[in-house]
Amino acid sequence: MCGFLSIYGPEGQQVLQEILDGLLAIQHRGQDAAGVVTFDGDKFRAKKGLGLVREVFGKKHQERLVGNIGVGHVRYPTVGAGEDMDVQPFWLDFPLGIAMAHNGNVSNFQELKKEYFPAHDMRIPSDCDLEAVLYVMARALLGCDPRTLSAKEIHDAVAEVFRTVKGAYSVVGIIAGKGMFAFRDPFGIKPIVFGQRETAEGIYYALASESVALEIAGYKQLRNLEPGESLWIDKDRVVHSKRSTDKPHRPCIFEHVYFARPDSMLDEVSVYKTRLRLGEAMAHAWSKTGREIDVVIPVPESARSAAQSMAQTLGVPCREGLVKSRYIGRTFIMANDQERKTSIRHKLNPIRLEFEGKRVLLLDDSIVRGNTATELVRMAREAGAEKVYLASYSPPLLYPCPYGIDMSTKREFIARDKTLDDLAKTFDCDAVLYQDLSDMVTAARAGNSKIERFCTACFDGEYPTGDITSKVLETIENERISVQV
Repeated sequence: MCGFLSIYGPEGQQVLQEILDGLLAIQHRGQDAAGVVTFDGDKFRAKKGLGLVREVFGKKHQERLVGNIGVGHVRYPTVGAGEDMDVQPFWLDFPLGIAMAHNGNVSNFQELKKEYFPAHDMRIPSDCDLEAVLYVMARALLGCDPRTLSAKEIHDAVAEVFRTVKGAYSVVGIIAGKGMFAFRDPFGIKPIVFGQRETAEGIYYALASESVALEIAGYKQLRNLEPGESLWIDKDRVVHSKRSTDKPHRPCIFEHVYFARPDSMLDEVSVYKTRLRLGEAMAHAWSKTGREIDVVIPVPESARSAAQSMAQTLGVPCREGLVKSRYIGRTFIMANDQERKTSIRHKLNPIRLEFEGKRVLLLDDSIVRGNTATELVRMAREAGAEKVYLASYSPPLLYPCPYGIDMSTKREFIARDKTLDDLAKTFDCDAVLYQDLSDMVTAARAGNSKIERFCTACFDGEYPTGDITSKVLETIENERISVQV
């Protein structure tokens, strides 16, 4: 999971501040690193570094990162060790000046590094899988004349990426002096939103991984890119698009469960409304258990919407019983397990009055490794709760995700090979309840019935791309383990 924003403004305008504002709006998608590349009409100008957007960028960069076109990125590592050299965007100056950022994961990255690139006398200097996308696209454009670069040549180059680079990825980028491009993987697993803003100076175009990055700057959301679609906005500001594949649309459902902000719209589906529906479904499931509760307490931040609708449906109060420090990042996307465990207790603190003597249901978006769940139950009991129940408005996570979610190893899933009673004992709570898979999908599809299915691979092991074998999963798992050591 990463976040990106690319903006193409009118001639003579500056886009850096808008890019930084947009990256701040999607900082939740990556806290490991941030970067921006602009083109000033002569050369690329870049600033990248480890840390949050406000830590990487200062006032001095306003004078240096000039240009009416640029691309920005916030990252958390799924491939690579989170080092300086892995920070996006990446760029090449030959054969065309190309700068690029992405959200997702290249599932055959190691295969490309060992076989494809050596066979073409190419070397990948970093451990970031974006470079595989960048180099394949650059190679496909080798024979193009920069003076007459056409939309067809861009679309053909993207089609070559689709043939060569496997996985799930949405990509944005710029070509020096020529325009801005974007494309979405053949199954549309990773989101990408296209928008524009009309001003007295002219039209601004923007592409982002979430609609909220566009909305805060006043952009009108035009549409989501289709699966397998490439978009090219040339130097004359003419928009060209082409869909190169005919695969079924399988957007990632975990975007609605956890990743995206509630005020975002993805593939015409409201994240907020989806979470409300997920909470209602949980209420009906909880009613069937016959257990009485006094209060629903959400685990901040993503569970708030679902907790409110769950409590309302059950006819009990929803209370903010856990206070979150705004200065601690999202533990799910922290770089390693020890860092997550250390941060949980620093991040959350209970309000004793909301727990003492009560039968409490703690609602979270998901339970992955169990670090947060164990600590939450402990805090609730220490705060005086009479009963502590734990619920997740998504189903048990059981299978590795090779598509860009930090769940790459089977050993990370606390629910694997365990019953609900086993988990209750593990967490030391009175009962555990998960969302039903079909109920979760129904809640998401209610926002857009045109989406026949979502990617639910982390819940059911059905990988939509059809090329995820046990060998691929083993390779990704071994790589992730080596990064965490």
